[in-house]
Amino acid sequence: MTQAVEYDVVVLGAGPVGENVADRTRAAGLSTAVVESELIGGDCSYWACMPSKALLRPVIARADARRLPGVSAAVHGPLDSKAVLARRDEQAAHWNDEGQLAWLDSIGARVYRGKGALHGPRKVVAYGPEGEHYSLTARHAVVVSTGSRAVLPDIPGLAGARAWTSREATSAREAPGRLAVVGGGVVGVEMATAWQALGSQVTMLVRGGGLLPRMEPFVGEHVAEGLREAGVTVRTDTDVTAVERPGGTGPVTLVLGDGERIEADELLIATGRAPRTDDIGLETVGLEPGSWLTVDDSCRVQGTEWLYAVGDVNRRALLTHQGKYQARVAGAAIAARAQQVPLLETDRWGAHAATADHAAVPQVVFTDPEAAAVGLSLAEAEGAGHRVRAVDYDLASVAGAGLYAENYRGHARMVVDLDREVLLGVTFVGAGVGELLHSATIAVAGEVPIDRLWHAVPSFPTISEIWLRLLETYRAG
Repeated sequence: MTQAVEYDVVVLGAGPVGENVADRTRAAGLSTAVVESELIGGDCSYWACMPSKALLRPVIARADARRLPGVSAAVHGPLDSKAVLARRDEQAAHWNDEGQLAWLDSIGARVYRGKGALHGPRKVVAYGPEGEHYSLTARHAVVVSTGSRAVLPDIPGLAGARAWTSREATSAREAPGRLAVVGGGVVGVEMATAWQALGSQVTMLVRGGGLLPRMEPFVGEHVAEGLREAGVTVRTDTDVTAVERPGGTGPVTLVLGDGERIEADELLIATGRAPRTDDIGLETVGLEPGSWLTVDDSCRVQGTEWLYAVGDVNRRALLTHQGKYQARVAGAAIAARAQQVPLLETDRWGAHAATADHAAVPQVVFTDPEAAAVGLSLAEAEGAGHRVRAVDYDLASVAGAGLYAENYRGHARMVVDLDREVLLGVTFVGAGVGELLHSATIAVAGEVPIDRLWHAVPSFPTISEIWLRLLETYRAG
């Protein structure tokens, strides 16, 4: 039996991005339905941000303590892996989404459990777990926020090898004796950091010449050095040409391009993402199933008046916080259009434009050392045609860094637009630098002039004094 219901807005996907869309449209007085086939709260809550950072926090805390005289002698032995995993489970709400469901109920959003798919313009069919069907019509907007999934590369034998993806890596019940990680991006370096500390012998196999290739080159160098010191084997310029794991159980063998064979107990593939759009009915509205959805700065899908895409599916910035930002922008735009209020289309930083996706995307990589960056790297700025100057400084020479830990190592760079004298990007690598990032994000997003930044005095003795040193270096020319 099919039930037909009408709403102002229908959201496909109830991860943090979909939840934020629903929050914004409900706050604007628009009736909103949300369709979710898995756990409400999405990957971030259960298989990505929250469990991964719960695994990593004890690793980083121990590393910091071991570099601090007066504390280092008290830090002995391995991590208590059972306690770490138990805390991970708590942070992932034990994979129970009742709290998230209660929150959506509290804002007045209608939740449909089950698979949702487009069925023509402004139409969504929700297929319930008991075989029931709901035909949902959206008066104003359908929002796709179905996220992304890990991609398995086309390596012979991999399909049947039951390799880990990010989901298995963040939810595993115990540390494998030997873990092979294929890929040198964020998932690869963070999970190598976590599982090495929890007792695995980790080998990283990276096709390219370094780690974290989307950040400044010095970041990958520092992170690789930290991983090696922790006991991780990091091998760059290495191709995996075949995988062998008969029956999908037991040890797994990786065959490298030169014929070398490496054996591990588990294999993590961390080589990329693809949009979860292959089975959501895109073909019924003239779009290609499985494709990324191209949107304008209000997150409306190009060529449509009613379809929006937020979060990973639009490929603008595959980060939870950026997806939530897009959700706030899209929610405001949907409400404005529904209420026939003119959009602030001429305001680059207005309420209806996700400009930060282009100019001020922040990201922290929770390794030892941490890496944090916002905006454009030097190569990206030069590639975009800006006349720029990179200003570098040894982070270890700041007094606050010496107080933070013995033998502190790190680096900072700001990329200055010489024509406007504002920052286009800032990158830090070093212990504790994640907490430096928001000041950099404000400077980049706010396009704060260099001359004004000179009056933002950092407290002494903190690592934030790096700002003064960077500005002094720039002024010294």
